[in-house]
Parts: sequence; C-alpha cells; structure tokens
Amino acid sequence: MDNINIINPQEHDYLKISECIADLSDKLYVMGELPATRQPSVAIVGSRKPTAYGKEITERIAGELAKKGVVIISGLAIGVDALAHKAALAASGTTIAVLANGLHRIYPNTNRELAKTILAKNGAILSEYEPGVEPMQHRFLERNRIVSGLSDIVIVTEAASRSGTLNTAAHALNQGKIVFAVPGNITSPMSAGCNQLIKQGAIPVLDTQDILEALGLLDNTKQTLLPIGSTPLENDILKSLQKGIRDGDAILQTLGANPSEFNTALTMLEINGVIKALGANQWALS
Repeated sequence: MDNINIINPQEHDYLKISECIADLSDKLYVMGELPATRQPSVAIVGSRKPTAYGKEITERIAGELAKKGVVIISGLAIGVDALAHKAALAASGTTIAVLANGLHRIYPNTNRELAKTILAKNGAILSEYEPGVEPMQHRFLERNRIVSGLSDIVIVTEAASRSGTLNTAAHALNQGKIVFAVPGNITSPMSAGCNQLIKQGAIPVLDTQDILEALGLLDNTKQTLLPIGSTPLENDILKSLQKGIRDGDAILQTLGANPSEFNTALTMLEINGVIKALGANQWALS
C-alpha cells in the first residue's frame, strides 16, 4: 500500500467542503491522490447484500456519473460500496474510499485488491483514524458522516428498512446535502429503506440525468438564455442560480434581501415554472 499522508482538510481545496462535518479533527489520514481542486462529488451507498436490481442500478449510475467527471465516494464495504467504486474505475473515473479504521489495514480484507486498484488509478483512501485504530461498529456510523460530508449529493441505491445506509442519509440531511434514493418494488424488503426515504422527502432517481442536473452538469440549451422574472429580486435570484449557487440560504445571504420578500419571490418563480425545488432548500432553473 502507499505511504500514509496527514492532511488538514481546511488546507486542501478538495476537502474544504468538510467544514459541514461535525467533530472532524484537523487531521485526515490519506493514501493515494485526492483531486487537487474541488470537483463535483457524489456518495453512493446502499446494502451490503444488494439484489440483482440494486447491483445493476448502482453500476449504471456510478459508471455514468464517473464518465462525466464526477468523483464517486463510498465506504469500501462489501455490496453497493464496492460496486460503486468498481464501476467508477471501469469508467476511468476517480473514486475515494472512506474507512472506519486506521489505514494500517484495509477492511474488509476481501476488498484489499479493490483498494490497491483505487490507488493505482489515482484515487484515494482516507480515514479520520490514525494508523493502529481497529474497525468497530460505532466507527462505521461515525465514518458515514464523512462519506456524506465530502459529497455534494448522496444517492442510496438500495437499502432495507433497518440499514446503516439510512444513517448516512440522515447525516447528509443534517449537513444540508441533497439526498436521492432509487425507488424499488414495494414488495421488496431491500427497497423498503429507499422507498421510505422518498416518502420522507428524498428525491427519486429516475435517470442519471437527474443527478447531473442537480450538480449543474447537464447540457441544457434551454438555459443558455436566462429566464426573466417578474421583479428585480426574482431576476437576481435567477442570476445567482445561473452562476451555480443552488442553496437558498446562500442566495439570500449573497443578495442581502428581506427574508420574507425572498421567500415570496422563490415561491412565485416555482409556481411560474421558472425554477424547481431539489429538496433541502436547494434550487435549480427549470
């Protein structure tokens, strides 16, 4: 395995997004090569025992996103995590694995060869735990907040109703991330977690294009001409969205608008079909 480097996340352009991660120290242990600058990044998580449907969807979404230059983040676990890493690598993309133990060992051992391939293909493996710290159940739950925190979007491709994957989704929502879930057969226990997330407000994934659009990477000629709002404030909001600012609070702060007037303008733009809600106070041009 590669040498282990110690990085302060707030001093690395790609990792600066980690400020949303609770109780994160100023040391992350890294093997391999992190992107030098911030890149669109998506966490793909799910069951350790995916069905054929879960495998197909995970591989398709991870591969198609990786081909578009999206960094794929997961936890190197057996099942959906490993499938996402492998699909990203097969698409000649970049993938990052976050471990729940020190980097002195790769866990699980069955994915040791996958870890070697990630490093050989200019990816990275990281952990908040110093070498020598062994994997324990509570550390997997702690690790999940880093998987979600380093991502712009979290996608749950398949999960049962009682799944550790849902813990990652909960961290994502607390961090203000957009959560997508793949809908499944209502009679399938392995889709119960995803269907429940959608019921609670997660965005259903119907196509990889849904993710690319939320990331602002979808080629859309309709957006080459900026839509026109009915008021100056609406136009300012549209200009912010055109610049790639999707978070409602960030737009409000940038514009310095009255919160009540701002919310009214957002509502009118949505009613008129000019913008659409992505969830978690994230917005996009329609």
